[in-house]
Amino acid sequence: MNSKHFAACSFSALFIALALALAPFSNAMTTAPTSVDLVVTGGTVVMMDADSQVLADGALAINGGRIIAVGRRDEIENKYRGREVINARGRVVMPGLINSHTHIPMTLFRGLGDDLDLNEWLTQYIFPAEAKNVTEDFVRVGTRLGLAEMIRGGTTTYCDMYYFEDAIADETAKAGVRGVLGETVIDFPVADNKTHEEAMAYTGRYVAKWQKHPLITPAIAPHAPYTVSEEHLRAISKFSERTGAPIVTHVAETKKEVSDVTRDHGASPINYLARIGFLSERVIAAHAVHITTEEIELLKKFGVGVAHNPQSNMKLASGVAPVPEMLRANIRLGLGTDGAASNNDLSMWEEMDTAAKLHKLHSNDPRVVSAREALEMATRDGARALHLEHEIGSLETGKRADLIVVDLDALNQTPLYNIFAQLVYATKAADVRTVVIEGRVVMRDRQLLTLNEAAVKREARAYRERVARSLALTPAVTGDAAAGPPPTKGKKKATPGRKKRAPRS
Repeated sequence: MNSKHFAACSFSALFIALALALAPFSNAMTTAPTSVDLVVTGGTVVMMDADSQVLADGALAINGGRIIAVGRRDEIENKYRGREVINARGRVVMPGLINSHTHIPMTLFRGLGDDLDLNEWLTQYIFPAEAKNVTEDFVRVGTRLGLAEMIRGGTTTYCDMYYFEDAIADETAKAGVRGVLGETVIDFPVADNKTHEEAMAYTGRYVAKWQKHPLITPAIAPHAPYTVSEEHLRAISKFSERTGAPIVTHVAETKKEVSDVTRDHGASPINYLARIGFLSERVIAAHAVHITTEEIELLKKFGVGVAHNPQSNMKLASGVAPVPEMLRANIRLGLGTDGAASNNDLSMWEEMDTAAKLHKLHSNDPRVVSAREALEMATRDGARALHLEHEIGSLETGKRADLIVVDLDALNQTPLYNIFAQLVYATKAADVRTVVIEGRVVMRDRQLLTLNEAAVKREARAYRERVARSLALTPAVTGDAAAGPPPTKGKKKATPGRKKRAPRS
């Protein structure tokens, strides 16, 4: 071997040795964890995707309000470093719950009139209370109370219908909650707008103001086909088509509604709305209790979202919606609480439990509306009902980072065999530990971070005194709550000087 060849070999050997020595440092440089806003790690991740995947030791990486990765804990921790970290070990990480129908300021009427039929409840309690008390300030106070309750219970998105919806949107955005929020349009004077023209002008300004907000989806909310004329329903449909704003409405809630609409328009509510061109993929219809197989097909054909409200429908004896049939038809079917005046809380855990059990009893079949289906209605299918399935409802890469962390060590959670059954039949609102919406932690370890709980309660209790005085309510046995006038037998007299008002349930 000559000297030149020896030198070349020596140089090559030195280069190889140096490369091997530097390899660990080079690999460390190329695989350094990516910095992200938030990592949620160590929990049982219930994804609620199309395959119902459950990751026993999973994690998520979140950045810019979206989920950028979901996988095994070791994989996520190796690839991502969170500027904020939530340790979910021993707990469930799942999509935030979706309340597909409510009237959030009506938290201030919680327990105002119970154990009554719909007409008596409305005419003797709710209508007089609304006429004497609903202002923008009332709406803001009630909204903050409802938002605090929903966050505590793991609800991250809700669909609303009430008055002064611009104020509701403002409070919702401040609290960091997602909402599809519908301004009520109805054919008689109400708290915020006295005419149809005023209501449409208000809604136009409201939709334009909020339409590009990351959390708020502004909507228009014609109350029902029996309280809004055909002419106005057609105008609302055109407004929705022009602006892209969703339509939130009540449909087929009671037998009386079906009878009245059929008498006045020659068709049942859903057939009537289809006939006038109102139904579309932008419509979200609450209740749909008294509907036929033919009408279920119409809902499917037009892509209408439906909000099932089992507890409110039970409490007011409105009836039982054909949920098993709607599930078989793959309707866009979500769950809602309705307003706290007819429920009386905003717990989606109770709605899931009730939905599954009610339909087993009603159909005499314990296999209908399984725990998994009930959980889907409160998450993935709830997103479909609100036409937001591409953004929320499951923990998948690219979707909005709306998720909750749920404790599993409470007495009511022990022992655990099936995660879906545990979440539906055993979990309570108090088991929710942490809530993240749009990548922002709004409750950590049961502490609200975007609302002052003490102030919320204080303001709500002050309104309780005003409402009680306005209706001359007598104290309950406990002295803490409004019991209302003593019950009377026989036919109720109409409230003097009151025009007929529409149901708010």
